[in-house]
Amino acid sequence: MTHVLGKSVTYADTYQPSLLDAIPRQWQRDTIGVSNPLPFVGWDTWNAFEISWLNTKGKPQVAVAQIQVPCTSPNLIESKSLKLYLNSFNNTRFENAEKVRRTISQDLSSALLTGVKVVFFKIDDFNNTRLDKLSGTCLDDLDITVDDFLITPAKDLKTKSDKVTELLYSHLLKSNCLVTGQPDWASVQINYTGQQIDHAGLLRYLVSFRNHMEFHEQCVERIYTDVMKYCKPEKLSVMAYYTRRGGIDINPFRASDIQLIKPVKRLWRQ
Repeated sequence: MTHVLGKSVTYADTYQPSLLDAIPRQWQRDTIGVSNPLPFVGWDTWNAFEISWLNTKGKPQVAVAQIQVPCTSPNLIESKSLKLYLNSFNNTRFENAEKVRRTISQDLSSALLTGVKVVFFKIDDFNNTRLDKLSGTCLDDLDITVDDFLITPAKDLKTKSDKVTELLYSHLLKSNCLVTGQPDWASVQINYTGQQIDHAGLLRYLVSFRNHMEFHEQCVERIYTDVMKYCKPEKLSVMAYYTRRGGIDINPFRASDIQLIKPVKRLWRQ
């Protein structure tokens, strides 16, 4: 047995699209003051490593999927429900991998109320994907004092007079799932142009998420909106690379300018 949005359910191993739990994005966006038209562009990239089904002869097949969801989708998918949904393929027969890929794309597009891009990789193909590291200045060695883990952007997010273009990152982002309370670990990269953001204050702000309960996507949107509100950069992008949980990692990206969008990297922790 497991829980989806507080309800006890049984793991299914035959195809069951009803397992997908769609959650309105606006539910959490209201709490951070995000409304339409959205103040950013971007997407959520999900990598699913535990996809398996049977061919027409009953032989197991496996693949890795990359799922790209635009941030403009009215809904998001609760991650545990996506795991349960993907598990429901385990003992279901399909003609070929393309049929499985199309089925997943159609079901997610229906639940999210928008077009969803799904790409399949063979296991050996995906193993050739190069691991990378974040570029820019790492904040993690700064000697800061943390008195509590309350998110207080007005106190922590400060700027200096110098105008700069900076690429900053930290591996210390941690939040907790709004549904299960389980810890979510991430590396976060911030790219901006504007008055220089105080590095120590930014790091204190990022680690203040440590006990915060919110979905991955909303954490990134909160960071984006707080930095934009209190630091007022001319350009800004925020990308978070969350570590894998339940065979899935989630990588939300939000930016002020479509030109700031870069290809998603794969970090060692994922």
